[in-house]
Amino acid sequence: MLRKIWLFLAVAVDADGSPVTVSWSGDSRRNIIVWMDHRAVKQAEKINSCNSPVLQYCGGSVSPEMQPPKLLWVKENLQESWSMVFRWMDLSDWLSYRATGDDTRSLCTTVCKWTYLGHAHMQHINEKDSRDMEACGWDDDFWEEIGLGDLVEGHHAKIGRSVAFPGHALGSGITPTAAKELGLVAGTPVGTSLIDAHAGGVGVMESLPEKENDNEAICHRMVLVCGTSTCHMAVSRDKLFIPGVWGPFWSAMIPEYWLTEGGQSATGALLDYIIESHVASPRLANHAASQKTSLFQLLNNILESMMRELQCPFIAALTEDTHVLPDFHGNRSPIADPKAKGVVFGLTLDPSEQQLARLYLAAVQAIAYGTRHIVEHCNANGHKIDTLLACGGLSKNALFIQEHADIIGCPIILPRESESVLLGAAILGAVAAKKYTCLSEAMKALNAAGQVIHPSTDSRVKKYHDSKYRIFRELYQQQLSQRSIMAQALA
Repeated sequence: MLRKIWLFLAVAVDADGSPVTVSWSGDSRRNIIVWMDHRAVKQAEKINSCNSPVLQYCGGSVSPEMQPPKLLWVKENLQESWSMVFRWMDLSDWLSYRATGDDTRSLCTTVCKWTYLGHAHMQHINEKDSRDMEACGWDDDFWEEIGLGDLVEGHHAKIGRSVAFPGHALGSGITPTAAKELGLVAGTPVGTSLIDAHAGGVGVMESLPEKENDNEAICHRMVLVCGTSTCHMAVSRDKLFIPGVWGPFWSAMIPEYWLTEGGQSATGALLDYIIESHVASPRLANHAASQKTSLFQLLNNILESMMRELQCPFIAALTEDTHVLPDFHGNRSPIADPKAKGVVFGLTLDPSEQQLARLYLAAVQAIAYGTRHIVEHCNANGHKIDTLLACGGLSKNALFIQEHADIIGCPIILPRESESVLLGAAILGAVAAKKYTCLSEAMKALNAAGQVIHPSTDSRVKKYHDSKYRIFRELYQQQLSQRSIMAQALA
């Protein structure tokens, strides 16, 4: 039961399925724009100035990480490539198409990254036939207004005319050609895709120590999919319009629920940057290799030793004079400011591994403060989140998870299956193969809880983090003030 997933990327191919370059280099092998490519900031601003009703379903504004700004950038800058492209697809949809020959797109990819209106799609299905996959969620007026009307012209439409729920069985399964390429059996079921973070949501959302039969209980949870970036996935029965947070997305992850999707554009990438840019990094890497441990574990051990040597009441207190704003790649949520910059306050000339460990801890805390900001903002706008579930590479870092629990004040559940994104992919395949009748049934059957991390009961920890969180929020406001001063200077 094959299911392909990937980070959301824009793929450009011609009528023969051959790659079309989206790079200044002209290299046709460079036919994919990765999600974290921010080349289209100006195009995003242009689209947002249109004030289309479509924008209310992506937090009030499109992000340069979404597809419409990226496509507009290509049209404005690479006219020859633009004229050659026959299909624009998310990479997961492209892989599904390559495997089956079926050009049906996913509600997940199209709704979350392409401004497809999933609720309009559902209304169309209810009024016609449940098997009807005609894509009636594109707002043609929106595409025309932003200068990309040629994408939805005619029956074909370069961005797809057939859209289905995740896990919908595509075509007749894997084609003989694809089966030979992949070493699989022709006809193997292939389910409509999910973006990787959303697959993580499917792979962990029902991972509770005790199963709950209440369908509303799932609406009190938020999944943190922690990798290069962190995605914050929460669902609700009612559509909640939350400024600066993507969504509400109808059935984009779990059918018949509205998805709210917060996010931080750089988390694992930020920690890597903080570590690798410090003078002590090469020495630390050598020590980690000689001790046959990970760099993160070594840093965590150093922090434990520092806490004892300095007689700190708890590890978090080591960053009393060090504060970080983690927006090194802009702020995705809830401020939605792609121009935001990172801040490190409290630098010294100390070149030691201990000072690097302190910076690393401050960055971990900053990421957790960012998640706290997202959770508080979502709850202030209709959500009732009181439980977090975490998966992805960073969730395997005990310090990272404990700091999040202490800072947000919620228990964090880790799934029994550590590779939750792959489990979500397997669930899609199981649904496509009719092993389960629906995605929700498969999730309840295959999700399982592992460890539960509880917040510290030490009142001093809460007081400390409340104070640091206040500084965290002030750092961005100070940045806005400084930005205004410099804009006036250059006026």
